[in-house]
Amino acid sequence: MNTENVVKGKRSELKGAEFANVGTDVTMTVNIEDVIDPILIKEISGVTAMGVDIGSRNAKAVLLHQGKLHTALLPTGINMQETAQELLEELFGTANIKLEDIGFIVGTGYGRVSLNFTTVPCEILTEISCHAMGAHYLNAGTRTIVDIGGQDAKAIQVDPATGKVVKFRMNDKCAAGTGRFLEKAAALLDLDMFTVGPESLKSTKDLDVSSQCVVFAESEVVSHRAKGELEADISAGVHMASARRVTTLLRVIPLESDIVFTGGVSNNVGMRHALERLLGKTIVVPHLDMVYAGALGAAVYAQRMAIEARRPKTSEAMAKADLSDLTRRIEDAELSLVERKDVKKVGYLCTYTPHEMFTAAGVAYGRLDKCGAPEVVNAGEVITKSVFCDMSKSVLGHFRTKDPFYDALDQVVTFYTCDTMRAVSNAIDNYFKPSHGYVVPRTSGKNSSRDFFRQEIINFKKDMENLTGKKIDDEQLRESIRLHDKLRKMIRKISELRKRNRPPLTGSDFLEITRAYRSIPAQEQLPVLEELYARLSAVPDDDVPRLRIMIAGGIMADGDRRVMDLLEKDIGVNVVVEDHCTGLSSFYYDRAETDDPYRDLANAYLDQAPCARQSPISRRIEFSGMLAQEYKVDAVLYYFLKFCPSFSQTKSLFIRKYQQLQLPTLELDTDFSQGDTGQIKTRLEAFVEVLKESKGAKKLCAA
Repeated sequence: MNTENVVKGKRSELKGAEFANVGTDVTMTVNIEDVIDPILIKEISGVTAMGVDIGSRNAKAVLLHQGKLHTALLPTGINMQETAQELLEELFGTANIKLEDIGFIVGTGYGRVSLNFTTVPCEILTEISCHAMGAHYLNAGTRTIVDIGGQDAKAIQVDPATGKVVKFRMNDKCAAGTGRFLEKAAALLDLDMFTVGPESLKSTKDLDVSSQCVVFAESEVVSHRAKGELEADISAGVHMASARRVTTLLRVIPLESDIVFTGGVSNNVGMRHALERLLGKTIVVPHLDMVYAGALGAAVYAQRMAIEARRPKTSEAMAKADLSDLTRRIEDAELSLVERKDVKKVGYLCTYTPHEMFTAAGVAYGRLDKCGAPEVVNAGEVITKSVFCDMSKSVLGHFRTKDPFYDALDQVVTFYTCDTMRAVSNAIDNYFKPSHGYVVPRTSGKNSSRDFFRQEIINFKKDMENLTGKKIDDEQLRESIRLHDKLRKMIRKISELRKRNRPPLTGSDFLEITRAYRSIPAQEQLPVLEELYARLSAVPDDDVPRLRIMIAGGIMADGDRRVMDLLEKDIGVNVVVEDHCTGLSSFYYDRAETDDPYRDLANAYLDQAPCARQSPISRRIEFSGMLAQEYKVDAVLYYFLKFCPSFSQTKSLFIRKYQQLQLPTLELDTDFSQGDTGQIKTRLEAFVEVLKESKGAKKLCAA
């Protein structure tokens, strides 16, 4: 490897917990082709881009510029923006460039939220995403990553085709298995972080050291020293204890080769040796110091974002929506919720839960609506009843299998509509996390109902204050309400583009937009939605009639896009509107502002498209019919999960309404097992064929 020695800084300045045996080069330059996997070298563009990884202990940066890869490393200071600026200045001198020469910057790591570059396009991503991408580009066969830093450890499963995260697991708040643990043990042995690893390789026997608690492990180290045990043997025992703690994270991550070790502790030869012994597999060592994996992944993402920003947004280029950037933001928001330790985290179960209160309280939040694989559903069924729907089983199953998103939550809340979800909320409270429930009155027309719901929202506010330890004043809440009003109106505005003969976005695209509303912090959404609307609205329409489908019924869970894909990708029809709670329905209302924000919220949520559990059911049925007419659909797919108490028992009433409107309707009940996919496809194909025949095949365009 051709390395240009550009060395600045001193090893002694680095904070030892994260960097055991770090090389002497604090600033370094190499040829890109010498370190990037040859399979992927062509995917590195000529864009000058930078990734900045602000860790809890040390900060790293990678600059991609004119065929060179420049790196820099510094201790993380109190002001993380200043630390980032120092990194940039180091690299500017090395590469002989200026800030305006950089096309894009991506920040990652512990301190990424503090980064802001006003004169250069920039984004922030979680270190989990960036470590995966960085390891992928250094070794294209990477499938498993062990990432150990100064204060945390992670196991990450990577898709070798894309470099994206498939699954991950983080350690809990205990320091065992982290660089901090090794640092304290080294000090007890009168060693430092640069010698404790090599010392462990001199060991001649195995000593047991607790892997369960740092405090206990320290006591054992002291005890072993008092017994006269050799430093090398104690050091090896410490490394094995730490490695055992880390390998427990791999229990829910398929351990597949190639395995790559990233993070500051990856330079510790003792830890790598201990991991290889426990795993029984060799860890791949790429041609770049793996402390830079996160910064490299951020730089790769920065190149991609720079190219995306430069692409001409002509009508031809925008014929169909490209929501890859939005999907990336969603994925990163979900990873960020898991990773962040500076905020309280709340999950919710129902669309009646006021997001406005979450935003005013400053908590991180997300809806617990992820569909589960069969093993997850089965795990949930152990707690609940077999006659519950797969959505309820999935929620509990994700808690039981310790899905990182669910496991990271501090609290769960739900505003009861579905009685099954009420039981799920109680089970969560009994077995997993504190869960608070609030009642949504079944009838909304009475003043007493609205008074009651207003009080429930006030109770919700008090619980959020207790959780965060911070008061929510009325003006904060009003500002949050106004922000969410803007977001809902913009989402409705985007949906209205589907009224065209040639919708510029698919039904799956729109579900991704509503998923963003449930995942991305509200303060970040408006400019993203405004840009998306401007791009989509510029797509030209035409006068070619196309087959238009509405999907109505129960929840379409996150990840449950099977029916959408069959309709839009395989069969080629347009899903132009949804009457279910993860589609358009929950955005279809306006709010009248008064001097009482709690009354405003109570009225707004009770005036939204009601759940089928609400009374009278005629309100929801009339709304569904109105939506079908407004979007001029040709047919309705009435979709619900088996055993759904709200939409399975009322299906005949909905279908009767569609028949009155002379809309052909296909009833489809299913679950998350995927075992009936072939049967569903056959039914959908037959339904569409009949529709085409009835409408006249020559007058309809399927795509």
